[in-house]
Amino acid sequence: MNDVVAIRVDSSEQIGSGHLMRCLTLAERLRKDGADVHFISRDLAGSLNHLVREQGFSLYILPCHADHPALTGYTAWLTVPQEMDAEETAAILRQLFPVERLVVDSYALDAAWEQKLRPLVREIFVIDDLANRPHDCDVLLDQNFYREMRHRYDGLVPPACKLLLGPSHALLREEFYAAREKIGVRDGVLRRILVFYGGSDVTRETEKAIRALVHLQLPAVAVDVVVGGSNPRRTQIEELCAAHDFLYYHCQVSNMAELMAHADLCLGAGGTTTWERCFLGLPAIVTAVAENQIQVCEDCAEAGYIRYLGRWDEVTVGDIAAAVQKCIMPQTLREMQRSCRLDVNDCDR
Repeated sequence: MNDVVAIRVDSSEQIGSGHLMRCLTLAERLRKDGADVHFISRDLAGSLNHLVREQGFSLYILPCHADHPALTGYTAWLTVPQEMDAEETAAILRQLFPVERLVVDSYALDAAWEQKLRPLVREIFVIDDLANRPHDCDVLLDQNFYREMRHRYDGLVPPACKLLLGPSHALLREEFYAAREKIGVRDGVLRRILVFYGGSDVTRETEKAIRALVHLQLPAVAVDVVVGGSNPRRTQIEELCAAHDFLYYHCQVSNMAELMAHADLCLGAGGTTTWERCFLGLPAIVTAVAENQIQVCEDCAEAGYIRYLGRWDEVTVGDIAAAVQKCIMPQTLREMQRSCRLDVNDCDR
């Protein structure tokens, strides 16, 4: 009998697609190892739950509730108190019993939720980026780069918890390993730009980037503009792209590694795609599109992995245009290409 693994993760216009996408990557690896993987996800506005079934995984959908007035911050993402979420999740875990591993990837859930579900599973595996709340887990993965990452979870996890910290543990789809083997040496000449600010881009950075590139009118430079299926302005962005021959519109792509491999520069956010870009040696001009991205962007910029412009409400069209203008110089772009490349430990595949 194959080990049963349950994954509790959500996606929505507000949450974005990053949590779900990295869990799908993990699920694919677990399935290759023989696990029987089941997803538990809430029915939220703009969710990408259909991707779970399209990739051949079992999906249990938790109902969407009206916004709970007492919920604020990340906890509002659930639309219910985490105690209710735990009860709904527990009912599904009892159907799947015995469950070998419960994977949870949600900023809204913490040790209180995990403790309620611990009697139903053998192991709890948490994926986190924030280090801002306690967890009752056996394994914790935080794939982000921080100057003090070794001590980020001191006092927040049990003493016996196994910590997987840093980009060497980044969850990358197999297509990125294949692309890295084929990718050529970038020569510092700017021929193609990739624009991708995450699945939902609620701060509308994609449109800023398009306006900056239209203003620059760079000769002989093609631009791939990628949006997620949960982007509420994808139709307007498609229309913007259609008005200019050098802009190529893509929605909810399955070939992101190919697009990154063909690009010489990326305009993007500071989320999970950071490590995909670095793995393929793609330099990036980055805007933090959420509060939780600011510190990691600052630390990555200090280490030379990205060129960081600032937070979404401070970065202007002019800022983006000026940053791209500097990359026209081959020496500048070659320097960025050298400093951004990051190895990911293949033993985590």
